[in-house]
Amino acid sequence: MDQPIYINAKGSLSALGKNATEVLDSYDQKTNNLSLDEATQLPVSRLNQYADQQLQQIREEDPRYKKLDRSVLMAIYAARQCVASAGWEDTDYGINIGSSRGATGLFEKYHKDFLDHHRVHPLTSPTTTLGNIASWVGQDLANKGIRFSHSITCSTAFHALLNGIAWLNAGMSNKFLTGGSEAALTPFTLEQMKSVKLYSKRPIRDACQSLNYDKEENTLVLGEAAAVFALSHSADHATAKITGYGFAGEKISNHASISADAHCFQDSMKMALQKANRSRVDAIVMHAPGTLKGDKAEYKAIQKTFEPLPALTTNKWKIGHTFGASGAMSLEMAILMLDEQVFYKNPYYLSNPQKGQLESILLNSVGFGGNAVSIIIEKI
Repeated sequence: MDQPIYINAKGSLSALGKNATEVLDSYDQKTNNLSLDEATQLPVSRLNQYADQQLQQIREEDPRYKKLDRSVLMAIYAARQCVASAGWEDTDYGINIGSSRGATGLFEKYHKDFLDHHRVHPLTSPTTTLGNIASWVGQDLANKGIRFSHSITCSTAFHALLNGIAWLNAGMSNKFLTGGSEAALTPFTLEQMKSVKLYSKRPIRDACQSLNYDKEENTLVLGEAAAVFALSHSADHATAKITGYGFAGEKISNHASISADAHCFQDSMKMALQKANRSRVDAIVMHAPGTLKGDKAEYKAIQKTFEPLPALTTNKWKIGHTFGASGAMSLEMAILMLDEQVFYKNPYYLSNPQKGQLESILLNSVGFGGNAVSIIIEKI
């Protein structure tokens, strides 16, 4: 790290809630935040009606917003929270908010219209491009800096974080807004996960068994969420600091996109530790999507990297896998754990920080293609 990177604020919208208080309360609960999808009868993690009302209010603010995809509206909501909490009054900052799938719901709607009527709406192209997530967030905030979106599948949010770090350390920006947004709970997307035999067939109460290493079937559950973070070199309003980062890839050899002992995670974690000048951390928030191969591969990588093992956890048992927003949701949980000095346990893998307190947390994320990212944050 050239200089410390501080996380000055965060904002989010998910099944956990629509503000910081609701999110904190949700993590204190021992039950998950899953529900049954009406169309497919599959377990999912969906915004509740009160969070949906927030999106509807945004739609009604501006006629142009009525045509935006749900993923864009969620990003706008989270970004507004974040900027207000950071106290950023100027508009000179960069924005990188990515997504694995982008405007999924809107694209499927327009494609169905085309199949039915052989014509498309004039706004089809501009409202379904991936870049419109960051672009519309910038429009909404009257931002004057660079705005870009990308997809690196499930590690998208952490790659956005890496981009923010790079821009700040290069002196190309003084502040950066980074994160991920995903609203892909559509019948077509859910069917894609079923077709590769990853989706959970279990009842809602224990649908996603992420970190259960005795499970005999895949238990992936999808969720929707958006989370955004304000980064800078300034400690003002800071909730945590980023002291290490690592990234790596590996050649794809199976559908899990990582080897049996996840070489990409081993490399990314070691790089992050080196950057942070550390040999250990107090806890790890794992990617652990609830799949047989994915969970075990990451666990083996951690075993090869740490001795003894840090405390391990994940939030996917609670909110499902939110694709491109999943890393951002893990980061939100890790910041809360540092702030509250509470370790949020996974019910399928019970562990505790060895010294009883949390000062450093490593977070993992990986996407299809073997793109792994590890981030280390520390208490200020």
